[in-house]
Amino acid sequence: MQSIDRAMNVIKVLVSNSSENWLSITELSQECDLPVSSMHRLLKAMSLHGLIQQDGQSKQYGLGNIWLEYGLRMYDKMDYISQIRPELERLMNNVEESVYLSQPIGMESLVIERIDSEKSQIRVYDQLGSRVPMHIGAANKAMLAYMPYNQSKKIVDALVPIQERAAFWDILQETKSKGHGISHSERTEGTCSVAAPILNHFGEVHGAVSIGFVSFNLTDERLDFLIKNVMESGNRVSAKLGYRGT
Repeated sequence: MQSIDRAMNVIKVLVSNSSENWLSITELSQECDLPVSSMHRLLKAMSLHGLIQQDGQSKQYGLGNIWLEYGLRMYDKMDYISQIRPELERLMNNVEESVYLSQPIGMESLVIERIDSEKSQIRVYDQLGSRVPMHIGAANKAMLAYMPYNQSKKIVDALVPIQERAAFWDILQETKSKGHGISHSERTEGTCSVAAPILNHFGEVHGAVSIGFVSFNLTDERLDFLIKNVMESGNRVSAKLGYRGT
């Protein structure tokens, strides 16, 4: 287990590193708090499995191409390709803003797709693979609001301070009654997001579709337009996944 933990730590460091995702063995040792000798053995084992690769000139280490292979295989297996992406593209074209697809993973959500509009002068940029605590953002509120109470309560109790929980539950109740989530400057100042849940054929939360946009000069009419479109998109995707409503 220790070797697996160490290997995953190396992967996380390489993924999160901003300098083109290449680091020297010394830098990796420092980031992972391991002696250089231990890091050398670990990197050698990881290289044998294709998990990392070493640049022949700089001698720095980066992620192996096998991650791309695995990612593409997972991508191909998802219903997302044939059923969800066309709806995201349709939504993006309708609203001319960046649109996102998120899925819940425990106490966080994962941004698994983003489609940007070339017509949007200012884009709200959330990186693919970004993890967001489940109590933050319109997409996460939309998902929480439609989860079974025991599941959402576990998340809320873990993430929301006790003095803020009553107000947070009110927000979730309003989110469910209106059918959409909304957030203002929760992650980035001056940005907004609206989202709708995606439900599968069992009525379970599959994810959320959201629109990210700047709040500058936002009118009530524009906000209503975005909400209407994201809800329609969420309903269409849910229907494609077999959801037939209550």
